[in-house]
Amino acid sequence: MEKKRILLVDDEESIQLLYREEFEDEGYLVDSAYNGAEALAKFRQNPPDLVVLDINMPGMNGIEVLRQMKEMRANLPIILSSAYQEYKQDFGSWASEAYVVKSANMDELKATVRKHLA
Repeated sequence: MEKKRILLVDDEESIQLLYREEFEDEGYLVDSAYNGAEALAKFRQNPPDLVVLDINMPGMNGIEVLRQMKEMRANLPIILSSAYQEYKQDFGSWASEAYVVKSANMDELKATVRKHLA
């Protein structure tokens, strides 16, 4: 069975390392991007099965990245991930499949990823 590919978009090195390790342990391939432009380039080069996308990044923010990715692949599952709970209301009606608040406990995020890659 071919491994599912996750594109992890976050400008924080510590988050990248934590998430990469956790997702690789779950058996996924992980590509990292540290900003929106890099995310879109990797998205085109190596199309992922799912994207975990930070909202607050320098340059292009996650909402703009989300919009551009959905224009290219409307059915791709994208999970917004932010340290800020309050975005959940604002972006609840946006095109993402899920919104997970960042936490050291990754159970919710991993369960959400599993659900969308099942």
